[in-house]
Amino acid sequence: MNGWHKPRSSFINSVNIKQFIILLFLITSVSCGQSGDGKADNNGDWTIFRGDPGLSGYSDTKLPDNLQLLWTYKSDLRTSSSPVIYSHTVYWSDKRGKITGVDFQGVKVFEYDLNTAVEASPMFSDSVLYIGRIDGFMSALSLSRHDTLWNFETLGQISATPNICVFTGTDAVIFGSYDNCLYCLNKATGTLISRFESGYYINGAVAVTGKYFVSGGCDAWLKVIDGESGVVTDSLLLDSYIPASAAIDGKDCYIADHSGNVYAFEIEQGKIVNSRKMVTATDANGSFVSVPALSKSTLYILSDDRYLYAISRKTGEIRWKYLQKGNSGESSPLICRNKVISCTRTGVISVLNADSGELLFEYDAGEQITASPAVSGGRFYILTAKGTLFCFG
Repeated sequence: MNGWHKPRSSFINSVNIKQFIILLFLITSVSCGQSGDGKADNNGDWTIFRGDPGLSGYSDTKLPDNLQLLWTYKSDLRTSSSPVIYSHTVYWSDKRGKITGVDFQGVKVFEYDLNTAVEASPMFSDSVLYIGRIDGFMSALSLSRHDTLWNFETLGQISATPNICVFTGTDAVIFGSYDNCLYCLNKATGTLISRFESGYYINGAVAVTGKYFVSGGCDAWLKVIDGESGVVTDSLLLDSYIPASAAIDGKDCYIADHSGNVYAFEIEQGKIVNSRKMVTATDANGSFVSVPALSKSTLYILSDDRYLYAISRKTGEIRWKYLQKGNSGESSPLICRNKVISCTRTGVISVLNADSGELLFEYDAGEQITASPAVSGGRFYILTAKGTLFCFG
């Protein structure tokens, strides 16, 4: 380490043990920044909806066993945004277009007004915030300059969070619009790289694996798209329309349809291989409405029959299911190592043992929740539809 010119034994002897521990903590904290490819560092930032470009909903962060509410911040402005975390600050957008940033002590440290309606969640990459707007623009906002770097206009509203992809020598921002197109833009300049016309409006976030995008829609077709060319490289017709995004872990991709089926398949060089129906819909099943969350062995997903399901990725067997105290909404579960966080539309927040489904912690926020959680540094954050941010740790 540069500057540590003393032998290690001399260095330790020159400070007390408490100072040495603090120094190690600071060094570790500095190394936990955002990676250049836009992926969230699960020990630090949560820069994108669902935590990474694959929308896996998984974090290595270890939550404490004695969870409790630490603080709340009330903005009193309605939102459909999920929170994201960048540089020890939690950010979100409200429906009037105001971007708010609150630090880890619950103090507001950032505000920016886009002066137009917003429903989408923001995304961060390299100190720049990217967000879609109801008026059809994708905007890039510099935190350091406190100003807009560029705007890109589409012909329809943008309701989903953008995603990020790295091509050869080019970082790109990917998002869908209600003008039925999926756009891939140069991240730095906002210029168009490619565009794919789906035939249906694109409401959900697009999952990314390599240079390929995975997107489903109201026509029940799952499509794999080459981001560089905007050309569909493969597609798969599901049994019903697709209400939520796919989740990807490596080559493995999972998605659910409105009828209650769950599908698994692999993507290799833009082609769908080894596709199978993991869970077949029955009259007892509800519609799966959330984005799946993926651990190495298990898929977790919320159904509109109020259950949180834990499904074996290998066999498709339902390992356990937990009946929530309220109806499932648009919120999706999140995994923190051996714990799963789940929220109901009615505002009940549950933390479960990921292996057994045992309830470990429960809190009633008293406000509607449609957003998905964000996690960082042993804490997790929930944003209600009324604009109240809850911090648990």
